[in-house]
Amino acid sequence: MSTVVIPATRRDEKLAYERNKLHKRLLRLAGQAIGDYGMIEAGDRVMVCLSGGKDSYALLDLLLTLRGRAPVAFDVVAVNLDQKQPGFPADVLPRYLESLGVPFHIENQDTYSIVTRVIPEGRTMCSLCSRLRRGILYRVADELGATKIALGHHRDDILETFFLNMFFGGKLKAMPPKLVSDDGRHIVVRPLAYVKEEDLAAWAEWREFPIIPCNLCGSQENLKRREIKQLMREWERRFPGRVENVFASLGRVAPSHLMDRERFDFAGLRATGEPVPDGDIAFDADDSLEAPRAPISAPARRSGTSEAVAPHTASGAARRPSS
Repeated sequence: MSTVVIPATRRDEKLAYERNKLHKRLLRLAGQAIGDYGMIEAGDRVMVCLSGGKDSYALLDLLLTLRGRAPVAFDVVAVNLDQKQPGFPADVLPRYLESLGVPFHIENQDTYSIVTRVIPEGRTMCSLCSRLRRGILYRVADELGATKIALGHHRDDILETFFLNMFFGGKLKAMPPKLVSDDGRHIVVRPLAYVKEEDLAAWAEWREFPIIPCNLCGSQENLKRREIKQLMREWERRFPGRVENVFASLGRVAPSHLMDRERFDFAGLRATGEPVPDGDIAFDADDSLEAPRAPISAPARRSGTSEAVAPHTASGAARRPSS
């Protein structure tokens, strides 16, 4: 019989309430993202890529909980790539995973030596390191019979990638919640796509995950991503709701109002004499921009999406994400 622990003080009660509220929010947002984009289906074997950072720990933790509550059955296997960085505590992850009773695999590949040999000192190592890591993980997914590869990227990662591509790459491109891998053989999913980084940090602190810092690329200074992260934090401080609205816009794209000729046939446009709902309103007053409104923290749901793992309300409809 389990023992009920009664909080000793009002402060403990408040802390327990806040932690429970955070847990429910994380599960709801992860479940909704999974359902919105059809990330996990019955019979899937989901390979969770575990780096030792807060995001991947939280991803594994939440997926294990959702697995027990989901209306469909799926398996989870954790995988860590030991890149042989000097001082990497190789015993931490196996010990943690054994304590959970989770099937896992540690892949030992010395990518550290390759990256440090090829990349000149002072240059960013992230790009080459990521390519090497992806290739290895795809192979491991085949060997383990994984049908989905789950990564721990969150809402802030997606937004940072969007701004990086726009500011420094000249393209409108973010980090999709679901995609086909480079080799065309695997489905990669990001169940934390709707989750804020600050929530993951708070959850990791409460759960006391054995965090392993990345000293290969994570400690490099002057990375463009850090510039974007700082910009977003400044926006959050000065203009509350702006970041949430930018994130929501990623799911409300109007190709006819952009300039990509491959996405919309501008040359073939002809006047038909029929009203066009999304016609030219560039010079019209937009009431939604004039009056303040509550920000939306995730792209709007589209019809026809799978809801295999999403938590449901009593009416059977998945809940909208909220901050």
